[in-house]
Amino acid sequence: MRFTVGMRLRAENSEWVRHELTDAGWRGRVVARHLAVMVPVCLLLALLPGPVWLRLMVPALALAGSVFTVAVYADDIRAVRLRQHGLAVPDDPDLGHPTH
Repeated sequence: MRFTVGMRLRAENSEWVRHELTDAGWRGRVVARHLAVMVPVCLLLALLPGPVWLRLMVPALALAGSVFTVAVYADDIRAVRLRQHGLAVPDDPDLGHPTH
């Protein structure tokens, strides 16, 4: 859970972090970790007072906007998380731009 909310893990977990952020399916795992944080937030937003349509649309907008943002910036999120743990960022020539 610490990794999910952006905290650094201990050095003995660096191999797991490398696997989590570089092996096949890493983009899906980045989005899944984001959903683990956002779904409870959206459930709390749905409990706010107001008409039913508003209580459904506010969490839906928050979830859609945040998932879109994470999906678009997944490469940069991965680079930051790898550097945070002292790991090398893989070079991906298919991106067309350097990872920041």
